[in-house]
Amino acid sequence: MKLFPLRLEPNQDLRQSLQNFAQDKNITAGFVVTAAGSLKEASIRFANQDKAIVLNNYFEILALNGTIANTGCHLHITVSNQYGNVIGGHLVDGCIIYTTAEIIIGSSDDFTFIRNMDRETGYPELEIISTTEK
Repeated sequence: MKLFPLRLEPNQDLRQSLQNFAQDKNITAGFVVTAAGSLKEASIRFANQDKAIVLNNYFEILALNGTIANTGCHLHITVSNQYGNVIGGHLVDGCIIYTTAEIIIGSSDDFTFIRNMDRETGYPELEIISTTEK
């Protein structure tokens, strides 16, 4: 396993930055180990919804998890506002960093993650390819 520390700066887009990082580092089977930081805008898609909601407020990043690869990522985020109210869902483009995001990405050379459109779900779903099986 490899670990990649990453710090995002103000005004960067969280999802776009993670996808670009995976492409730049040629991460083929990655995952979020830990994340902490803040947002000044959150774009989140809830379960069984076609469109994301955009929340214009300041948020603490409480959790970020999911898979990351140079072929695509599937990430969920949980954030809290200034009152401690918590909201979470599918991370989409438009989550804008407020002060920082400190993220550790893990990566395995034993697998490759690709995404193929699934006819049943209508989404590009994860396909796991073992690079060690003969």
